[in-house]
Amino acid sequence: MHNFTFYNPTKLIFGKNSVQRLAKEVQKHGRNVLVVYGGGSIKKNGVYDAVMAQLKSCNVVELGGVEPNPRVATARKGVALCREHAIDIVLAVGGGSVIDCAKLIVAAAKIEGDAWDIVTGNVRVEAALPLGTVLTIAATGSEMNFNSVITNTDTQQKLGWGHPLVSPAFSILDPRYTVTVPRDQTIYGIVDIMSHIFEQYFHDATNTKVTDAMCEGVLRTVVETAPLLLDDLQNVEYRETILLAGTVALNNILGMGSEGDWGTHEIEHAVSAVYDIPHGAGLAILFPNWMHHNMLINPKRFAQIGIRVFNIDPTNKPVEEVAYESIEALRAFWTSIGAPSRLAQFDIDGENIPQMVRHALIHGPFGRFARLDSEDIFEILEKSL
Repeated sequence: MHNFTFYNPTKLIFGKNSVQRLAKEVQKHGRNVLVVYGGGSIKKNGVYDAVMAQLKSCNVVELGGVEPNPRVATARKGVALCREHAIDIVLAVGGGSVIDCAKLIVAAAKIEGDAWDIVTGNVRVEAALPLGTVLTIAATGSEMNFNSVITNTDTQQKLGWGHPLVSPAFSILDPRYTVTVPRDQTIYGIVDIMSHIFEQYFHDATNTKVTDAMCEGVLRTVVETAPLLLDDLQNVEYRETILLAGTVALNNILGMGSEGDWGTHEIEHAVSAVYDIPHGAGLAILFPNWMHHNMLINPKRFAQIGIRVFNIDPTNKPVEEVAYESIEALRAFWTSIGAPSRLAQFDIDGENIPQMVRHALIHGPFGRFARLDSEDIFEILEKSL
């Protein structure tokens, strides 16, 4: 186990009717509020009205239309609104994409340069506006961390960045706000949650029994609950379970004492930068192939997942066989809930693999459990076609 310091400044307000706490939390930071949201679903499912009722004493400015893979161009619009209206606090109402965009807005509103310079690391974040969130989709965990992923369509880049100053001051999670999430987005969210756990599970640290058990416990719960939820999308209890799993999966508690790999996420960012496919769909396709490619680095680790999460019987089997069965059990599970397994399902062929490899390697080879270079990435993408 590595030495570590754990700190998470986000106040998590979880449960039914938790939006009633919104006015009190916002008023701690000021009256001028920029409300950021996506394509308008919150106006159909009642979330918008509930939020606005809480903000009736505030001066509200709105920025709608945040994309599923949020664009830097949209963040720039938000920055302009912050400056024009002397915004005191930004409130993101939506899923991870909306929150990621809002994180860039609150940071870029405090610099003189362009928002993209923050994403590329050319400008250092030294201040940020306060950020609050009302979450409507269980997936990214962005509601309780300082990570953000932004797409630049001009350069065909999708890059991750982060800074502690953009951690939400508070996040409100009402599971009832997630019951209208469509089936396909629910599936992609489940894959994303599990992938975040896998990225932290595959590391090079030793003596991580506590976090191993936590990772495995959340994974088992998601595997048990996901089919039930997909058979009953309106079930608030199932939604509640998946919602909390999504937060725990990426609020850094599962990564205490180790540094995760994150190689599959880097490859997926390159794929969706070029083809703009859903993030969770890309992960479902890529992760089993990343696992096969790197299984022999530590087959015991892969076997452990299968034994403890997918109930694989290891009796009288070589560890490599159990590891292989574990990976195939994951692939079968994701397929069983309706996740894609091939890039061809999105009309992606091998034509742009070299371009995706270049994008993935913009900062050089990556991965902590398995260091990937261009040959590795090419092979993983080719197996994923």
